[in-house]
Amino acid sequence: MKRTLLIFALAAALVSCTSLYEEFEPVFTGKYEAPTAAKKVALEPNITIADLCKMYKTAMPWNVDQNLIIAGKVSTTDKPGNFYKSLYIQDETGGIELKLGRNGLYNYYQEGQMLYVRCFGLTLGMYGYKSGNYGGQGMVQLGYEDPTGSYETSYLEAPYLIDSHIFAGETGDKVVPAVITEAQLPGKNDTQATNEYVGKLVTLKGLTYGNQVFCLIYINSNKDKSMSANRIFLSDETWGVTTWAMSENKFKEYFDSGVWDSVKIGNAGDYNYGTVGEPNDPGFATSRAEIRAHSAAYSVSQYFKMGNTDIALRTSGYSKFGDNEIPKSVLEGKATVDLTGVLTLYQGTIQLIVNSLDDIVVHE
Repeated sequence: MKRTLLIFALAAALVSCTSLYEEFEPVFTGKYEAPTAAKKVALEPNITIADLCKMYKTAMPWNVDQNLIIAGKVSTTDKPGNFYKSLYIQDETGGIELKLGRNGLYNYYQEGQMLYVRCFGLTLGMYGYKSGNYGGQGMVQLGYEDPTGSYETSYLEAPYLIDSHIFAGETGDKVVPAVITEAQLPGKNDTQATNEYVGKLVTLKGLTYGNQVFCLIYINSNKDKSMSANRIFLSDETWGVTTWAMSENKFKEYFDSGVWDSVKIGNAGDYNYGTVGEPNDPGFATSRAEIRAHSAAYSVSQYFKMGNTDIALRTSGYSKFGDNEIPKSVLEGKATVDLTGVLTLYQGTIQLIVNSLDDIVVHE
């Protein structure tokens, strides 16, 4: 069933282009007035998160046309800046991301608070799917239909839309993370529908440093981001990055050191645009100075090992702790870490997103 033209027009008018960016943006970390006490919500869930996710078909976002209601506890907070305009809720079967267009969500929805979601009129989609042998599943999420068609879901930007679908219920204790083993981790083709821990807050113990990072850098974020000539990938080794992520200033510090100068510009199979030290594409950059002037920092994934499984710890450059140095003992393999965060998948790769630096415990 299609939504009414009136609602679609309202959403299209209020969805900003910036809400569709892949990269993180800075979050508001000030203080609003204290929220009023949540009232009892006159809604009852009639489907679990896992069963809702089962209704998603790969590459076929669904404009929910059934009176479906889910409920779950809030497991994340955007106050430290590692989440942006979204939060996760979870029930006993799994967790799901709600793409909300508000900044400073921690002032509206508290960790441990029950949220009830009226799904009718929302879009169930996925972010991070990639086909082929080197790909895998991403995360099923709830949001609004993307009027640009660039993504399967967009943000609920208008307060009216948010308040029509998201209902804050009773507050309670924070979510207790599930401590899971390597055998309980999802495979690359799992989703919330097939692995109960996907989208949930979990603790992974005894991880060792994987000696590699992943970071996608756009040479010019105002130009076509899909073009190979506009992409720099830091991967397969550490490239001198010893912090959890990098702010804009830290990014410039790494860049100026020259440690990335030999990195080739482009996508796999299309590295025809020189290196960071000597770019050669007139459409994007022909000098190192041009790259420095227009590029910026984005999220960084520092890799860890849980047994034989790679775990990407994804951290935003806008997080309060992004520039913190990783302890030397961890980098040298002399210490292990316990990580607590939301267990997610991106192109079949396991990613963990922590709420704060307190979620990273080092064992010397």
